[in-house]
Amino acid sequence: MRIDAHQHIWQLPARAGAWPPPELAAIHRDFAPDDLQPLLAAHGIDGTFLVQSPPSEDDTRFMLDLAQSHPFIRAVVGWTDLKAPDAPARIAALAMYRTLRGLRPMQQDLEDDCWIDDPRLAPAVDMMLALGLVFDALVLPRHLPALLAFAERHPDLRIVIDHIGKPAMGRADIAQLAALPNVHCKLSGMVTEAGVGWTVARLQPVLDHVLDMFDPQRLIWGSDWPVLELAARYGDWIAASEALLAGLDDAERQAVFGLNAKRFYGLESTSR
Repeated sequence: MRIDAHQHIWQLPARAGAWPPPELAAIHRDFAPDDLQPLLAAHGIDGTFLVQSPPSEDDTRFMLDLAQSHPFIRAVVGWTDLKAPDAPARIAALAMYRTLRGLRPMQQDLEDDCWIDDPRLAPAVDMMLALGLVFDALVLPRHLPALLAFAERHPDLRIVIDHIGKPAMGRADIAQLAALPNVHCKLSGMVTEAGVGWTVARLQPVLDHVLDMFDPQRLIWGSDWPVLELAARYGDWIAASEALLAGLDDAERQAVFGLNAKRFYGLESTSR
């Protein structure tokens, strides 16, 4: 099974002027399941995970409703205010949808670099653990020390670093995170960070560094479509990923391209 573990769907009117801005013309439009499904079929992708992009429960419910009517959407990573006094109740309400498999705060957009290193998150984390939900970490390099403290405080919470931490991450910080068995890493967002003119040769040292830190059983592949369209076509990223991971054996590639996502997000389980 091949799974794209990081994709987005959005409707511009519902975003009320939030990102993406008009100057990003390639992605300044609506993106719907009908735009995504042909890409998945053309490239042999068996399922996809939708990930939140605005900090909105309405957007999360929008994605969860889409998942109910589109079987290729296997999981949703949503958003709620994890520090709200009623965060556990909010999480439980969203988790009534079977396809909710994780939550993601918008850490890269928050002014407080240490937002995640806060004991006030404990009630929300306890509810996530009770419901089998995972934590997607949308972070920049400056957030990694706080994320490390959070991951150490909650060793039973499954955490995945999105977009390999926006790849200019500090080696010492990622090494400490990678040493924790509850932390995984998503191979996504690389070409967008590298920008137009990226090459496999330019990406290979970044990928090799991540492979050195995380074994292939803790790497999860994703495209970050449609943000990917700023730098590459969907098929280009698949071809590049195949080349970047050519040094792995067949079992390791199968793990990175789908089996790890299925296991990490608990797709084998149909109950909470």
